[in-house]
Amino acid sequence: MSRERFLPVLRELVRCYQAFELRSGRHVRELGLTPAQFDIIVTLGNTPGMSCGELGERTLITKGTLTGVIDRLEDKGLVVRETSQQDRRSIFVKLTQLGEHMFEQVFPAHLAHLRQGFEQFDDTELAGFREMLAQLKTAFPNP
Repeated sequence: MSRERFLPVLRELVRCYQAFELRSGRHVRELGLTPAQFDIIVTLGNTPGMSCGELGERTLITKGTLTGVIDRLEDKGLVVRETSQQDRRSIFVKLTQLGEHMFEQVFPAHLAHLRQGFEQFDDTELAGFREMLAQLKTAFPNP
């Protein structure tokens, strides 16, 4: 059986993603949130809110999981659901005042935490990573 030439790249990509997720997820849990809750809070931060559909498109959370995560954030008093004024069938989700305060605390703290992993690279290297990842992403277009 011949060895696929892309396997070493695939392995390194997966290892990089796993290392990032482990570091990021651990810190998010230290902040008192699950990764999915954090994703929703930072997506809603600095916005007037958005529909559940839009929120699902902008996060990495599946529609089935999204409802439960929103339920738990609502129980914590961090988000509120409202019926959309434009389309009464659509539910609009936005941060409460407590949710905005949470966003203002956790987002900068998490960026500072992640910054530590990138400090060893200069601007040229970071731009190169971004360009290579963007190029790689084009190999896997969404249907």
